[in-house]
Amino acid sequence: MNKSGRSGCPINLTLETLGDRWSLIVIRDIMFGSRRHYRDLLNTSEEGIASNILSDRLKKLVAAGLLSKARDPDHTQKTIYSLTEPAIQLVPLLAMMGAWGVRHTSASKELSVRAKRLEDGGPLMWDIFMDELRHIHLGARKPERSVIRELNAAYETAKARKGSNAALAPVSQAE
Repeated sequence: MNKSGRSGCPINLTLETLGDRWSLIVIRDIMFGSRRHYRDLLNTSEEGIASNILSDRLKKLVAAGLLSKARDPDHTQKTIYSLTEPAIQLVPLLAMMGAWGVRHTSASKELSVRAKRLEDGGPLMWDIFMDELRHIHLGARKPERSVIRELNAAYETAKARKGSNAALAPVSQAE
Protein backbone atom coordinates (compact mmCIF):
# COMPACT_ATOMS: atom_id res chain seq x y z
CA MET A 1 0.00 0.00 0.00
CA ASN A 2 1.16 3.52 -0.71
CA LYS A 3 0.74 6.63 1.49
CA SER A 4 -2.83 7.22 0.33
CA GLY A 5 -3.87 3.76 1.51
CA ARG A 6 -4.41 2.63 -2.07
CA SER A 7 -2.79 -0.21 -3.90
CA GLY A 8 0.73 0.32 -5.20
CA CYS A 9 -0.23 -1.61 -8.33
CA PRO A 10 1.30 0.17 -11.36
CA ILE A 11 -1.93 -0.23 -13.38
CA ASN A 12 -3.96 1.32 -10.57
CA LEU A 13 -1.49 4.18 -10.14
CA THR A 14 -1.45 4.81 -13.92
CA LEU A 15 -5.24 4.96 -13.95
CA GLU A 16 -5.21 7.35 -10.99
CA THR A 17 -2.71 9.60 -12.79
CA LEU A 18 -4.53 9.63 -16.12
CA GLY A 19 -7.81 9.84 -14.27
CA ASP A 20 -10.50 9.56 -16.86
CA ARG A 21 -11.28 9.52 -20.53
CA TRP A 22 -10.93 13.30 -20.90
CA SER A 23 -7.32 13.31 -19.75
CA LEU A 24 -6.34 10.86 -22.48
CA ILE A 25 -8.42 12.75 -25.07
CA VAL A 26 -6.57 15.98 -24.22
CA ILE A 27 -3.20 14.21 -24.48
CA ARG A 28 -4.33 12.58 -27.76
CA ASP A 29 -5.36 15.94 -29.22
CA ILE A 30 -2.05 17.55 -28.30
CA MET A 31 -0.04 14.52 -29.44
CA PHE A 32 -1.80 13.63 -32.68
CA GLY A 33 -3.71 16.82 -33.49
CA SER A 34 -0.99 19.37 -32.73
CA ARG A 35 -3.53 21.34 -30.70
CA ARG A 36 -1.56 23.29 -28.15
CA HIS A 37 -3.82 26.19 -27.18
CA TYR A 38 -6.92 26.07 -24.99
CA ARG A 39 -9.19 27.37 -27.80
CA ASP A 40 -7.86 24.81 -30.29
CA LEU A 41 -8.47 22.00 -27.81
CA LEU A 42 -11.95 23.29 -27.03
CA ASN A 43 -13.17 24.17 -30.51
CA THR A 44 -11.77 21.24 -32.47
CA SER A 45 -12.55 18.40 -30.08
CA GLU A 46 -14.42 15.67 -31.95
CA GLU A 47 -15.88 14.61 -28.61
CA GLY A 48 -17.15 18.08 -27.70
CA ILE A 49 -15.38 18.58 -24.39
CA ALA A 50 -17.01 21.22 -22.18
CA SER A 51 -14.91 24.28 -21.31
CA ASN A 52 -14.99 23.64 -17.55
CA ILE A 53 -13.89 20.02 -18.03
CA LEU A 54 -11.08 21.03 -20.40
CA SER A 55 -9.84 23.68 -17.99
CA ASP A 56 -9.89 21.20 -15.11
CA ARG A 57 -8.08 18.48 -17.08
CA LEU A 58 -5.38 20.85 -18.30
CA LYS A 59 -4.71 21.90 -14.67
CA LYS A 60 -4.60 18.27 -13.54
CA LEU A 61 -2.31 17.19 -16.37
CA VAL A 62 0.09 20.05 -15.64
CA ALA A 63 0.03 19.19 -11.91
CA ALA A 64 0.68 15.51 -12.72
CA GLY A 65 3.71 16.48 -14.83
CA LEU A 66 2.26 15.24 -18.12
CA LEU A 67 1.92 18.71 -19.63
CA SER A 68 3.83 21.92 -19.21
CA LYS A 69 2.54 25.36 -20.04
CA ALA A 70 4.20 28.56 -21.13
CA ARG A 71 3.20 31.91 -22.52
CA ASP A 72 2.87 31.93 -26.30
CA PRO A 73 5.64 34.22 -27.62
CA ASP A 74 3.42 35.12 -30.59
CA HIS A 75 0.39 36.07 -28.48
CA THR A 76 0.96 37.14 -24.88
CA GLN A 77 -2.61 36.35 -23.82
CA LYS A 78 -2.35 32.72 -24.94
CA THR A 79 -0.78 29.74 -23.25
CA ILE A 80 0.98 26.95 -25.13
CA TYR A 81 0.65 23.45 -23.69
CA SER A 82 3.47 21.01 -24.33
CA LEU A 83 3.85 17.33 -23.70
CA THR A 84 6.46 16.37 -21.13
CA GLU A 85 8.66 13.29 -21.41
CA PRO A 86 6.26 11.12 -19.35
CA ALA A 87 3.39 12.06 -21.69
CA ILE A 88 5.51 11.37 -24.78
CA GLN A 89 6.22 7.93 -23.36
CA LEU A 90 2.47 7.22 -23.56
CA VAL A 91 2.82 6.74 -27.36
CA PRO A 92 3.06 2.91 -27.15
CA LEU A 93 0.06 2.77 -24.81
CA LEU A 94 -2.04 5.00 -27.08
CA ALA A 95 -0.90 3.05 -30.15
CA MET A 96 -2.03 -0.20 -28.56
CA MET A 97 -5.32 1.33 -27.37
CA GLY A 98 -5.96 2.52 -30.92
CA ALA A 99 -5.14 -0.91 -32.33
CA TRP A 100 -7.49 -2.55 -29.84
CA GLY A 101 -10.21 -0.03 -30.75
CA VAL A 102 -9.83 -0.76 -34.47
CA ARG A 103 -10.35 -4.47 -33.82
CA HIS A 104 -13.03 -4.38 -31.14
CA THR A 105 -15.16 -1.27 -31.66
CA SER A 106 -17.10 0.33 -34.47
CA ALA A 107 -14.45 2.99 -35.10
CA SER A 108 -14.76 4.89 -38.39
CA LYS A 109 -12.40 3.87 -41.19
CA GLU A 110 -10.91 7.34 -41.65
CA LEU A 111 -10.28 7.79 -37.92
CA SER A 112 -8.83 4.26 -37.68
CA VAL A 113 -6.18 4.75 -40.36
CA ARG A 114 -3.66 6.42 -38.01
CA ALA A 115 -4.11 3.72 -35.37
CA LYS A 116 -3.62 1.02 -37.99
CA ARG A 117 -0.46 2.73 -39.31
CA LEU A 118 0.97 2.99 -35.80
CA GLU A 119 0.19 -0.65 -35.09
CA ASP A 120 1.76 -1.75 -38.38
CA GLY A 121 4.80 0.46 -37.81
CA GLY A 122 5.36 -1.04 -34.37
CA PRO A 123 7.99 0.01 -31.83
CA LEU A 124 10.38 1.42 -34.46
CA MET A 125 7.73 3.86 -35.70
CA TRP A 126 6.69 4.68 -32.13
CA ASP A 127 10.30 5.55 -31.26
CA ILE A 128 10.59 7.87 -34.27
CA PHE A 129 7.23 9.44 -33.40
CA MET A 130 8.39 10.00 -29.81
CA ASP A 131 11.59 11.61 -31.11
CA GLU A 132 9.48 13.90 -33.29
CA LEU A 133 7.31 14.82 -30.30
CA ARG A 134 10.47 15.52 -28.28
CA HIS A 135 11.56 17.88 -31.05
CA ILE A 136 8.21 19.71 -31.10
CA HIS A 137 7.57 19.84 -27.35
CA LEU A 138 10.98 19.65 -25.72
CA GLY A 139 13.29 21.22 -28.29
CA ALA A 140 15.25 18.04 -29.07
CA ARG A 141 16.91 17.36 -32.41
CA LYS A 142 14.49 16.92 -35.31
CA PRO A 143 14.37 13.37 -36.69
CA GLU A 144 14.74 12.85 -40.44
CA ARG A 145 11.43 11.02 -40.76
CA SER A 146 8.12 12.71 -39.90
CA VAL A 147 5.63 10.21 -38.54
CA ILE A 148 3.17 13.04 -37.95
CA ARG A 149 3.26 13.93 -41.64
CA GLU A 150 2.78 10.25 -42.58
CA LEU A 151 -0.16 9.81 -40.20
CA ASN A 152 -1.82 13.03 -41.36
CA ALA A 153 -1.37 12.12 -45.03
CA ALA A 154 -2.93 8.69 -44.42
CA TYR A 155 -5.86 10.33 -42.62
CA GLU A 156 -6.39 12.93 -45.37
CA THR A 157 -6.30 10.20 -48.02
CA ALA A 158 -8.88 8.13 -46.10
CA LYS A 159 -11.06 11.20 -45.58
CA ALA A 160 -10.90 12.12 -49.28
CA ARG A 161 -11.67 8.53 -50.25
CA LYS A 162 -14.73 8.58 -47.98
CA GLY A 163 -15.84 11.88 -49.54
CA SER A 164 -15.40 10.60 -53.10
CA ASN A 165 -17.29 7.41 -52.25
CA ALA A 166 -20.13 9.49 -50.83
CA ALA A 167 -20.14 11.68 -53.93
CA LEU A 168 -20.40 8.57 -56.13
CA ALA A 169 -23.14 6.95 -54.07
CA PRO A 170 -26.56 7.01 -55.72
CA VAL A 171 -29.04 9.51 -54.39
CA SER A 172 -31.89 7.78 -52.58
CA GLN A 173 -35.48 8.16 -53.70
CA ALA A 174 -36.36 9.92 -50.45
CA GLU A 175 -34.11 12.88 -51.25
